[in-house]
Formats: sequence, structure tokens, C-alpha cells
Amino acid sequence: MDSNILLLITGAGALVAGIVAGKLIFTKNTQKKLEEAEIQSQSILKEAELRGETIRKEKELEVKEKFVQLKAAHDKDVNERSRKINDTENRVKQREVSIIQKETSLDKQIKENEAIKENLNRQIEVVNVKRTELEKHQEEHIRRLEKVAGLSADEAKTQLIESLKQEAQTRALGIQQEIIDDAKQKANKEARKIIIQTIQRTAAEQAIENSITVFNLESDEIKGQIIGREGRNIRAIEAATGVDLIVDDTPEAIVLSSFDPLRREIARISLQRLVTDGRIHPARIEEVVEKTRKQIEEQVMEIGERTVIELGIHGLHKELVRIVGKMRFRSSYGQNLLMHSREVANLCGLMASELGMNPKLAKRAGLLHDIGKVPDEETELSHALLGAKLAEKYGENPAVINAIGAHHDEMEMQYVISPIIQACDAISGARPGARREIMQQYLQRIKDLENMALAYNGVEKAYAIQAGRELRVIVEADKVTDADSEKLSFEIAQKIQTEMTFPGQIKVTVIREKRAVNVAR
Repeated sequence: MDSNILLLITGAGALVAGIVAGKLIFTKNTQKKLEEAEIQSQSILKEAELRGETIRKEKELEVKEKFVQLKAAHDKDVNERSRKINDTENRVKQREVSIIQKETSLDKQIKENEAIKENLNRQIEVVNVKRTELEKHQEEHIRRLEKVAGLSADEAKTQLIESLKQEAQTRALGIQQEIIDDAKQKANKEARKIIIQTIQRTAAEQAIENSITVFNLESDEIKGQIIGREGRNIRAIEAATGVDLIVDDTPEAIVLSSFDPLRREIARISLQRLVTDGRIHPARIEEVVEKTRKQIEEQVMEIGERTVIELGIHGLHKELVRIVGKMRFRSSYGQNLLMHSREVANLCGLMASELGMNPKLAKRAGLLHDIGKVPDEETELSHALLGAKLAEKYGENPAVINAIGAHHDEMEMQYVISPIIQACDAISGARPGARREIMQQYLQRIKDLENMALAYNGVEKAYAIQAGRELRVIVEADKVTDADSEKLSFEIAQKIQTEMTFPGQIKVTVIREKRAVNVAR
């Protein structure tokens, strides 16, 4: 029992000792952690203070930099405003100086004007005095004249006016007669020029070769069949075809005469069929001619269609296609009209392509530019205006219409392709060999043109261009003045007109150029 109590007391004492020892150990550990925490907090506070100081310094630097920038901007603005104020002040001062100078000048001018005015007033007074004296002398003179002549002043004025009126009428009549004579002379010259140009345009150089076709026969016995009893067969052929048949002593040949190549072609083919068939009488003649006419119309359409296809032209009206086909049977100055139009179309296509334009439109206008030369009815319009009218009638492009009408300058050029058509038409017609003119005669005419211009004093060079349609004369600037250039151009044109024979017209251009040349060494 006592041992158990002792054990309990011993255990309780050990427990208390353990509790005390543990508490002491815990207190010691806690104190150590508190010291460590305090040391760490002191370290953190120091770091925070250092970082805060660093941030404060950085912010101070930024604020200083911002202040410096703002101050620089402010100084710049202040300087700019100061400069503007100074400039304004300078301008104001200059204006003040100018105003002062103007005021001074104005005052001076006012004083001068006042002096001039006073001087004028004095002069006016003197003039008035002199005029009064003059009027007195004039009245005295008139009284003396009236006394001597026995006429009053009004009667003398009336007689003087009447005599001057008669003299003026006489002079006016003389001047009027001179103007009328000069106008008549110029009108006759212009009329002759217009008539000559009209004849040259409507007739070829050799009318016989362009207006007849020789129909060859196997024997002269067929001539009798063609003539028929009392000439009824030949009259039927002429009536059906509109072609004159000339039967003369020419062996084995009959001449078909007409200015319409299409009619001559119909008559030739009809005669060939009648002679081959052997049945020649009026009814048969009318039947064959009608069939031939239809065949020719089909052939004309075929030629037109083939032409537009070869040139790559689409959407052409059928009537225009027929007119293109009829060009095959037309000629202009001995040049086949269809060949000429095809050549112009190809030239226009090439030129338009080089210029970056529409070659198809240019080809179209080039092909149609001479359609006015194959009308079905007579008209007073020129072929260019008639062609433009036909193109407009059949719905062609306005550029094509304008190019057709303007290719001879009879209509104002409104589109860029118009001068191209004009140039290509001139190229096709002006090239040697295109139209009926012997090469030797052509070269001789060109040479004569140039020599005629070179014969004048002061002419340096002379060139005949555009197949002799234009003569360009280059003169020496030291010997020929501008006024002399105009006179020289007129004289050369008059001499060509009176001494040379030429188709169409020749434009004479005198060029005077002054050059000053120096060499820097």
C-alpha cells in the first residue's frame, strides 16, 4: 500500500518535472523564434526602406525629366509666340512707314495737283481771252468775205457741202467699181478652180479606158445576129442593160460603152450567154439580162461578204455589204475602188494598233470611207458626205460616220480615228503606181515642182511631198523676211497654177527658221 502511494507520488513528481521542463523548452524555442522573426522583420523593413528610397529617387528623376520637357516645350512656344509677335510688329512698323511715305507722297502730289490746277486755270483764262479775240477776228473776216463774195456764211457752207458731196460720190463710185472688178476676177478664178476640181473628181484621167469594154467575137457574122432585123436586137440589149453597143468596122469586136462598170459587166455576160446560146431575140434578151442581173447581184453580195470576212469586220448591215461588193466594179483615178478601200482598211488597222487604239473600228471606217462613190441614185452631195449619210442610215458607229465624212475635210473631225482615215487614204492614193500616171511623168512633175521653187532668190531647199500634192520651201532667214515668206508662197502658187498641169491641188508651204548657234569651249 505504502509502495503504491510512493509510486504515485514519484510519478506525479516526475510528471510535474516533465511539464516544467517541457514548458521551459517551449518557452526557450518560442523566444528563439520571436528573435528570428524580429530579425527577419527588421531585414524586411530595411529592404522596404531601400526599395522605397529607390522608387522615390526614380520618381523624382521622372518628375524632373517631365519638368524639363514641359519647360522646353513652354520655352519653344514662348519663343515662337515672341517671334510671331516680333514679325507682326515688324510688319506693322513697315506698314506704318509705308503709310507715312504714302501720306508724304500724297501730300506732295496734292500740292503738285493744286499747282497744276492753278496753272491750268491761268492757261484757261488765257485761252478764253484768245478765243474771244479769235471769234471777233473771225466775225470780222466773215463780214469782209460776205462783202467781197456777195454771199452769206450759210450760203457759202451749203455750196461747199454740195461740192464735197459730189466729189465724195465720184470717188465712192470709182472705189466701188474697183471692188466689183476685183471681186469678179477672184470669183471667176475660184469658179474655175471649183469646176476643175469637180471634173477631176467625177471623171478619171482617161475617160475612154474607164467607160468602155471590148467584147470579142469569134466571127463578124455574129454581128448581124446581135444587130437583128432593123436593129431591134441591139435596141433591146441597150434598153435592157442601159449600155451603148458600138458596132463598127473593128474586126471581131463590139464596144460596150457606159460610165457604170456594173452595167457594162451585166451587158458583157449577157452578150456572152446570148452568143453561146445562139438564140438572140428581144424576149430572150430580156430574160438573159434579168438572169444575169440577179447573178451579178449575188456575186456582188458574195464579194462584199468575202471582203468583210477577210478583214475581220462583223455586224455590217447587208446593204453596206452590198455596197462594198459593188466597189469591185468601180474605179477612182484608174485605181480599183475595192482594192483601194481594202488597202486603206489594212493601213488603218496597222496605224491604230501602233497608236494603241481599236484596230477593228479603224478597219471598219477605212473600208467604208469611199462608199459614197457607189450610190444607186444621183445626188449633189460629195462622196464623203454621201458616205457619212449612208453609214448613219444603216446604224454605223458615230466615229465611223465622222471619219467617212471628214476624210476630205468636209466635216469637222470629232474622233481620233478621223485623221487616221484621212492619212491612210492619202497614203494609198498618193503612192507611185496606185493611180494611173506614168512613173516617168510623175518623177518629172515632182522634179519640176522643186526646181521651180529653187529658182527664187533666198530659197535654200525645196521638197515635193505627198506625191506632189504639197511643196515645202525652206528659205534663208537672213535673206527672206516673214512678209517676204507670204509673198513668196503666193508667187510660187501662182506660177505653178499658170505654168504646170497637175491633178487636184498643190499646197505651197514656205518655212522660215532663224537659228542662233554658239559653241562653249
